[in-house]
Parts: sequence; structure tokens; C-alpha cells
Amino acid sequence: MKGTAMLSNFSLGTWVGLIGTPLLIATGQVLFKMTSATAGEPSIRNVFALLLNPVLLAALVLYGLGTIIWIYVLKAVPLTIAYSFMGLTFCFVPLLAQAFLGEALTLRYAIGAIFIVAGMLAING
Repeated sequence: MKGTAMLSNFSLGTWVGLIGTPLLIATGQVLFKMTSATAGEPSIRNVFALLLNPVLLAALVLYGLGTIIWIYVLKAVPLTIAYSFMGLTFCFVPLLAQAFLGEALTLRYAIGAIFIVAGMLAING
């Protein structure tokens, strides 16, 4: 079973995982960026301080949670179909960066996001 027929057979939990995992990864990226503001110069002491940074720890937890969810998604979805959804990360990161870091969204971002979603539709259609 391929394409649209296969996609229509996914459970709600599978859809949540397909979309939620890229969202968790994107959120982790924003938290990594926030952590970088406190990183200081590379040194043993600063690395140990990073290991205790609650924002970094939250990012790592989100990445870990996303990985666990992804494993269960892959039980239900072929990798060739599932992996295309990871492209959503490139759509979510700029949106979250704008919302939480004040970074600008550009027309080029919007065009790129449209191409990413169009590519997903082409792969899975």
C-alpha cells in the first residue's frame, strides 16, 4: 500500500507522532539557541555549567521524548514515508524562533516552507 491510501490508514496516534516529533525537535533547537546565550567561552568549567543548565536539560528531554515517539511511529509507518515528515522541522524552527526569539520571518522562508510541504505531498501523494 502506498501514498494516499497508506496515509489514510494511519491512526490518530501515528499522525500525532509524525507531526509531533518534528515539533519536539524544533522546540529543542530553539532551546539550544537559548542555551547558547549562556554558554560562555569553551572551557571545562563552562561545559559543566551547561550540563546543569535547565534550558539545555529541557531541550535534551524533548529530543529524547521525540526519539522515543519516533521509534513507535516507525513501527507503523515505512521509513521512506515517515522520514519526509521530518522536513516539517525546517518549517517549525523559524516559526518558533520568531515567536520565542523575535527572529524575522521572510518571504524566502514562506516560499521555502511551501516547497517543503509540496515535496511532502509529492512523496506521500
